[in-house]
Amino acid sequence: MTSEQVATTAAETADPALAGLSFDEAFAQLKAVVAELEAGGLSLEDTIARTERAVALQRHCERLLGEAELRVKQLVNRPGGGLEARDIAIDEAAEG
Repeated sequence: MTSEQVATTAAETADPALAGLSFDEAFAQLKAVVAELEAGGLSLEDTIARTERAVALQRHCERLLGEAELRVKQLVNRPGGGLEARDIAIDEAAEG
């Protein structure tokens, strides 16, 4: 497990609701948090809290995109033009 995966797992453990978010939900929340940060006017503590939330949401989105990419990579052409799904471990996909 990479250090980024450990950080993502730690963030999701700290906020279990994060793990249940779909990509679309997490991305919408990320955009809302970024808009709040860009608008300014937040206290230092609120700014830090929103930044931490944004980072956790961004990592969650990246993980979900990585999983989606892996699913697409699992589809390979079969003879005759069809597609076949193959099981590929995340570690194998990173090597290939």
